[in-house]
Order: sequence, then structure tokens, then C-alpha cells
Amino acid sequence: MRAAAFNCYKIYYMKKLFLIIFLFPFLILFLCAFGEPAPGEFWVERVVDGDTVKLTNGERVRYIGIDTPETKHPKKPVQFMGQEAYEANRKLVEGKKVRLEFDVQKRDKYGRLLAYVYVDDTFVNAWLVENGFAQVSTYPPNMKYTKYFWKLQKKAVEEHKGLWRRDGGE
Repeated sequence: MRAAAFNCYKIYYMKKLFLIIFLFPFLILFLCAFGEPAPGEFWVERVVDGDTVKLTNGERVRYIGIDTPETKHPKKPVQFMGQEAYEANRKLVEGKKVRLEFDVQKRDKYGRLLAYVYVDDTFVNAWLVENGFAQVSTYPPNMKYTKYFWKLQKKAVEEHKGLWRRDGGE
């Protein structure tokens, strides 16, 4: 009788050991692939406008070094290219995992995070400037990519992209 009970316990613990040794690594891989983002990575819940997003953790992020036309300002009408900038930003980041890079100052006076934003290999701040959806707008001490942004804006102006179209939206 004791031998039979011992064998039952032995089988029970062997099953547990099997689960731990063989299934645990798969569980870890699954959680890494589909779970929480790595440090510095976040999910975008929604796009607020062309240069601001809300993360799933509740934080709002304002893109450093750029400014897009207003779409939701309480005292200003929707500006030229504002809706297009919003849509471009939405297509780039909404519902996606983004990586945030910070500069010297991490928050603005409204409590929003200030960041350079990347989705996959796309530097979102730079892409918006390069394609004429944003213009350079830098505020010290956050100046890390200022020269790069000016170079991209110069090219967008020369190519008459977005904000820099010759017809001015007419």
C-alpha cells in the first residue's frame, strides 16, 4: 500500500517537473513576445493630434523638436494641414508599440512626457518634418536632433511638401 502511494506521489511530482522544465520556457517566450513592452517601449492608446499621443499607461507624450498645425486647440480653428498631420501620426503610431527616447528635460509645464518617438525603425518626429506635416520647433534644453530636423525641413520646403505646398492649401 505504501509503495502504491509513493508511486502516485512520484508520478504527480514528475508531471509538475515536466511542466516546469518543458513548458515554462515557452510561457516566458510568449510573455516576452505579446506581453508588456520592454523598458522604454509603450503602447499608444490613441493619437491626440499631430504631435501628441496618449499611451495605454495614461501618460501623454508630446513630440520633442517639432510642431504640427492645431486641430484641437480650444481657442484656435483647425489650421492648414492640421487634419492631415493628425491622420499621418495616427497611421504611424496608433495602437502600436513605440519606443521613447528622452532628452534633457523629461516633462513640459503641462506634465506631458517629452520624447523622440520611434515605431519599428521609423523616427516619427523626423518623418513628420521630412514629409511636411510638422515644422521644426525647438526649446532648450531639448536640442539633440535640432540640426537634423532643420536639414529635413529644408528638404521638405525645397520639395514643396505638405505645409510647404506652393498653393498654400488653396
